[in-house]
Amino acid sequence: QVQLVESGGGLVQAGGSLRLSCAASGRTFSNYPMGWFRQAPGKEREFVARSNWSGGSTYYADAVKGRFTISRDNAKNTVYLQMNSLKPEDTAVYYCNTVRAGTTEPILGYWGQGTQVTVSS
Repeated sequence: QVQLVESGGGLVQAGGSLRLSCAASGRTFSNYPMGWFRQAPGKEREFVARSNWSGGSTYYADAVKGRFTISRDNAKNTVYLQMNSLKPEDTAVYYCNTVRAGTTEPILGYWGQGTQVTVSS
């Protein structure tokens, strides 16, 4: 079964940067695009970014365009999210998942533990 392990979160001042990592087991990277999602306190989980299998095609939620960059290392079964110019509204638990091609829908019916990102003012 595919396992997802997110890491790299932490506390950062507004304007700062963090790089999140998602290590995935199984053959996830050979079959599906990968994506990042987040869930802020009191809000539903939302799509953040996705990347196709090669990393050559990416798509971002409007809220993070120009600030976040998704990338992947298929040899390591790892997807990354470089987050720059962080804002307090970016505060959330961040999760990774496989994403249905051309959509913002997660494929796996479960999630990893996520990694907490807290951006202070």
